[in-house]
Amino acid sequence: MKFILGRKLNMTQIFDKDGVVHAVTLVSAAPVVVTQVKGKATDGYSALQIGEGSRNASRINKPAKGHMKELGAFANLHEFRVDEAAVSAAKVGDKVEVTQFAEGDTVEVSAISKGKGFQGVVKRHGFGGGPRTHGQKHSEREPGSIGGGLRNKVPVGMRMGGRMGGDRITVKNLKVLHIDPTANMLYISGAIPGRRGTLVEIIAA
Repeated sequence: MKFILGRKLNMTQIFDKDGVVHAVTLVSAAPVVVTQVKGKATDGYSALQIGEGSRNASRINKPAKGHMKELGAFANLHEFRVDEAAVSAAKVGDKVEVTQFAEGDTVEVSAISKGKGFQGVVKRHGFGGGPRTHGQKHSEREPGSIGGGLRNKVPVGMRMGGRMGGDRITVKNLKVLHIDPTANMLYISGAIPGRRGTLVEIIAA
């Protein structure tokens, strides 16, 4: 199983060997370090915990320092579920690099989407709004009636205005179109969630 953590940079476009242009997202995927190996015998499941990024060591509490030991002061720790064969082959301190991927690999990318604050039903749920004429003055983007069949209570699950964004989004069936091992860069087809600098999880399908 191939996986890595990276940081979303920006979007651009590249041309393939046939001259076809593709929209791609650049992901900076510097080498990450295995900080813990979890097996079924000891932890009940198989996973590899990896550390990404760096932060001021003075801002890390003692339990985290003891866990990471001399491996470094990582900004993020994340687990990836793997099979027992991968657990037996891995050891603490191993590096996971971008070179494990190959051009043409199908991947799924997960990240936290952009936060958009409080939004109305037109933007949040795609409502059409009311008619623009026939006496309507301020109700073009209003939600309309929410029904009165529950004794003036709002039905559970009613689509209304509210806080939008900041959700964990997974996009599947993306392609690795180019790899730059010297710069630790992945060129992934299409758009992926998040703003510039968002931490993204990349897993080969």
